[in-house]
Amino acid sequence: RFKEMNIGKSWLRLVLMMALTTGTLAAQAADAVRALVFIPPQEYAHETLLRLHFINYWFSQGEVVEPVVLQSLKPVFGETAICSGNRAADAVVMIQPYMFYNPYMTTFYGKIEARVFSGSGKLIASYKAKVEHSGYLDVLPREQIKVTYQAAMSEVVRQMQADSVLQAFMAQGVPDSETRMPCGMVAILPPQK
Repeated sequence: RFKEMNIGKSWLRLVLMMALTTGTLAAQAADAVRALVFIPPQEYAHETLLRLHFINYWFSQGEVVEPVVLQSLKPVFGETAICSGNRAADAVVMIQPYMFYNPYMTTFYGKIEARVFSGSGKLIASYKAKVEHSGYLDVLPREQIKVTYQAAMSEVVRQMQADSVLQAFMAQGVPDSETRMPCGMVAILPPQK
C-alpha cells in the first residue's frame, strides 16, 4: 500500500510538471508576437451606418477590419495578434478605420490610418490610405466593405515596406533599457504630430 501511494505522488508530480511546462511554452509562444494590433473598442461597440435609399446597413468596423489587418501586416511584422490584456510586443499598431458609401456613385470610400508605436510608447510612424471601390450596398455589403479595407491595407503595407525608419526599428526591436508598455496604453497616449 505504501508503494502505491509513492507511485501516485510521483505520477501527480509528473502531471503537474507537464502542465507547468505546457503553460510556460504557451506563454513563450504568445510572447513571440512581434507586433500587436490595437483597434479602438468603439469600433466594435458602435456600429457604422451605410445607406442606399431605403436600405440601411449597420456593421461593426472592428469586426470587419480585424482579420484584414492581421493578415495584411504579416509581411511587415511577421506574427501579429490583437492587443488584449497586458500583452506587450516590440511594436503596437493602432488602426483607425473609416467607411462611407455614396449611393449615387455606387462607390465605397474607405480609409485606414495606422500609427506604429514602439513597445515603449514612442511614435515611430503614421500611415494613411484612402481607397474607392465600386460596388452595390445591396449586393453582399460585408464583402464589399472587406474588399475596400483590403485595398486600403495594401496601400498602408506598401508605405510601411518603403519606410526605412520602420524597417530599421523592426530589425532592432525595443532596446532592453526601455520598458515595454501594455499594448492598450496606446489609447491614452497624447496625439503626436
